[in-house]
Amino acid sequence: MMHNETHATPYSHLGRLYNLTRTVLLIFVAGGLLFVVPAFAQSAESPSTKTGRILGTVADISDDPVPDAAVVLQGPVGNRLAAVTKEDGSFAFPNVTPGTVYQVTVTAEGFAEWTSSITVEPAQEKTLADIKLRLLAVQRAVTVSYSSTEVAVQQLKAEEQQRIFRFIPNPYVVYEPHPEPLTTKMKFELAYEDFTHPAFFGRVAAWAGVQQANGTPDYRQGAKGYGERFGAGLADATTEGLFGNAILPSLLHQDPRYFYQGTGTKKSRARHAILAAFVCKGDNGASQPNYSTWGGSLIASSISTTYYPNSNRGPGHVFRTFGVGMSLHVVSSLAQEFILDKFTSKGKH
Repeated sequence: MMHNETHATPYSHLGRLYNLTRTVLLIFVAGGLLFVVPAFAQSAESPSTKTGRILGTVADISDDPVPDAAVVLQGPVGNRLAAVTKEDGSFAFPNVTPGTVYQVTVTAEGFAEWTSSITVEPAQEKTLADIKLRLLAVQRAVTVSYSSTEVAVQQLKAEEQQRIFRFIPNPYVVYEPHPEPLTTKMKFELAYEDFTHPAFFGRVAAWAGVQQANGTPDYRQGAKGYGERFGAGLADATTEGLFGNAILPSLLHQDPRYFYQGTGTKKSRARHAILAAFVCKGDNGASQPNYSTWGGSLIASSISTTYYPNSNRGPGHVFRTFGVGMSLHVVSSLAQEFILDKFTSKGKH
């Protein structure tokens, strides 16, 4: 009986070994690819390459939205982003390079510039809060052109509203610390206002009563004598007021008003009031002899000799009347400085 035996050669064993090694290597490579490719893909999409996002809302200090405001992100050279706020003041930058320091600038018409800095991380959404724009402080140089006459008109209107006990006019007293000079028209206007007010006739009537009691001038007593004294007093006051407060001040450029001091010691105020009958302020603001008051009193005294009784005429009468008139001016100024101010309602201009 014969047996057929096959004997393996050394080359056949080497072939099988080669095939086995190749198969193992292929399996190893294939398995490695299963791990490496996903890892590479994941690395390619790593957050380190994802952009960030910046949001925000621009408002004013009253929390009202500011539309159409310009928002700029300024990074390194060539890295600049810009946006404009919507009606609700909002804005957004969807693609911001992560890790970059941006300078944020917000500007809007009428508002001061707002600045800050910001950096986002990869895939981070960051909101810029508290963007409050303040109104821009604008300094404007305004040139106001006006004349001293216009100011004087306003001051005169205020003086014409001055009332003692809310009834008696007191327009010839200046409480304004920086008064403007009066024009000729204003001086006559003040005199007219004084002559036509009932208080003027009341003063004349009261003075006629004093004269009636003293028996001066030498008119008779009784109602007829009082009427004569009232008529003479009315002529005296009108003449003195017209010349002393309007005509002479206009010709001599002097101010007929009393300038209230109101501050300082009583002695200095009294001195100021007493001297007012003898020293006045010129239209140029300088102090000068009060020729207007002196002249008004002398002219009125001189004219009165034409209608006073014969016994009250002559130079003696003129100078006595002048002296009485000047004394009354001093008393009036003292009253204005220390008493009447408390009872005078001041006008406003």
